Amino acid sequence: MDLFDKVKHIFSDMKVSEFMNSDVIYVLPNRTIAQVKEILRLKRISGVPVVNYKKRVVGIISIEDIIKCLEANSLNALVEEKMTKNVVVVNVNDTLRDVMELFEKYGYGRFPVVDDEHRLVGIVTKNDILKSVAMKLGIMYLHDERRERALQNSEKSLILGMDLKKEESDFYFKIDYYDINQIGIGAASLKKFLLSKGVDEKLVRKIAISVYEAEANVVIHSGSEGEIYCFIKDDSIVVRVEDKGKGIENLDLAMKEGFSTAPDHVRELGFGAGMGLPNMKRYSDKLVILSEKDKGVIVEMVFFKS
Repeated sequence: MDLFDKVKHIFSDMKVSEFMNSDVIYVLPNRTIAQVKEILRLKRISGVPVVNYKKRVVGIISIEDIIKCLEANSLNALVEEKMTKNVVVVNVNDTLRDVMELFEKYGYGRFPVVDDEHRLVGIVTKNDILKSVAMKLGIMYLHDERRERALQNSEKSLILGMDLKKEESDFYFKIDYYDINQIGIGAASLKKFLLSKGVDEKLVRKIAISVYEAEANVVIHSGSEGEIYCFIKDDSIVVRVEDKGKGIENLDLAMKEGFSTAPDHVRELGFGAGMGLPNMKRYSDKLVILSEKDKGVIVEMVFFKS
């Protein structure tokens, strides 16, 4: 019996009402996407449920939807036009076993909680134990001589070992770190490119969210320009996001949800919530972060096609 099964066995009958977050932020269908974008930034969250005037859940808006609207230049559209309508919810009387099965089935980071009248009463997120079991690959942090050798030979995949020659990348985007309002343009451009190449929409969704977070980290933390490279392989998509900025001094600390070194003026804009690296880990199949103080950061993510 692995840890996942042990957790389900020990706490299987715990009710959702015992561990949900009842302080939930939501929006109405007549809000604009631009307004939702500001809410996500100010509240430092990645998605919100949509409710009607009776507070019944009718949809959900996420970073993915914001990226789609950035791509289509439709931030003034109404939420009801762009929201995801088929929302997976949990009932307040469901058990931990039920919720963990949903996490395992859908791979979402959170689920709205409703009462018997389908009214929104809370949000449920993955706990630390569930996340540690669900992750396919932990972070590899290369130290000392191994890290130095990898930095010197950055055109080799840190995960797959194959050549990743930058001049042969299928997609390239230069990140402008001067304008925080440009965060997400690279992710939206990559998403559009991958869809044009016939890549599966669900896979593109995971890639776009991960790259959005990596792009935000370059703008907020690096103090330097960054670059996005994408390589389309037979069985996978490999993405590299690189900068030559300040680097990460303590990766273990940076990986903790909620930890952030973002300055106050960035936090006031709603960025720097400390979810960037954890979200990259959540949505990629394999992840390596290579960093050294004052020598920048290399983020490599692999997304398998099947």
